[in-house]
Amino acid sequence: MGRLSLRNPLATPDQIAASPSQRQGMPSEVEADLRAYGCHLIQAAGTVLRLPQPVMATAQVLLHRFYYLASLYAFPLRGIVLGALFLACKAEESPQPIRSIINVVDIMVKRDRGYPEVVTDGYDSEYYELKNEMIIGEIQILRHLAFNVQVELPYGLLVNYLRSLELTEQPRVPQLAWNYLNDLLRTPVYVCFQPETIACGAIFLAAHTCNVALPTAPPWWAVFDASEEDVLTVAKAIRALYLHRSPCTMPLSGRELEIYLDGKLDQYIANVRQEKWDAHKSELAQPPEAPASRSGDTGDGSAKRGHVEHPDDRARPKSRRESKEPPQRRRHAGTSRSRDAKSSNGSHRPR
Repeated sequence: MGRLSLRNPLATPDQIAASPSQRQGMPSEVEADLRAYGCHLIQAAGTVLRLPQPVMATAQVLLHRFYYLASLYAFPLRGIVLGALFLACKAEESPQPIRSIINVVDIMVKRDRGYPEVVTDGYDSEYYELKNEMIIGEIQILRHLAFNVQVELPYGLLVNYLRSLELTEQPRVPQLAWNYLNDLLRTPVYVCFQPETIACGAIFLAAHTCNVALPTAPPWWAVFDASEEDVLTVAKAIRALYLHRSPCTMPLSGRELEIYLDGKLDQYIANVRQEKWDAHKSELAQPPEAPASRSGDTGDGSAKRGHVEHPDDRARPKSRRESKEPPQRRRHAGTSRSRDAKSSNGSHRPR
């Protein structure tokens, strides 16, 4: 994964067999669930932000690439999710405000955990903590991937392959194959195979599900530079994804990861949920604060709106607009000229 190329960098067999997280003692099932939940957050947040599908797909592929080079123990999930989505928006030329990305991802997490869906105001400590995690996550992704964030996706290839196989008129095959590509983003398939193989695997499983025959003489996958073994592997990965049910929520920070590995994450989330709801109800029960009195208020409502008295206001002279004296009447220059003109023409007769 170190050489820069227009082709997608793939994980090595050693990385696939034992990722950095697994080498530090994390079970492979836990890592798969963490990856899937991170991709779920990216997809859900991108849908709310109305991002194009290539942006969300690129962010999920970057997340999988990163965790084949770094450990989940060293870099918790939430910061990498925020950093990958922020980086993908820039790489795919669909920039989004930092605050929008942070607020949407935070709301998705709160909704999954049953917390009050309160949007951060952008000035509290929670917002700045999330912003710091996002910036660090983006920097770490760029550093570990050597700034190679180019991602080739199989969506365009899928459309061309369906047209070549004359499957575009089928009622279910095109949409089913497209759904398979989206669901495969939650698995490491996109960093293990090239886009041609992934597209062929989605077409194979969609045609098999709809009982649609595909040409075998010559084999259709060979025309698209894919091998039968790899196509079957991708199809099995799709079936396995539907057979396994991932947890509704997963740890997002280093502390939560330790609690999760001890089997106490559900109790921890329940306690935090109760605390947050109690605090939210107490805030709603408090009466609204009265506006602070402004300087210059005499109590009779005669204070000027929007005017804040400066300490040096008494020392400096008041302008004509601020003074209560009416402005002096300015003589019109044309009046004297008209009088002079009348006198010169003899219209003014002496008595």
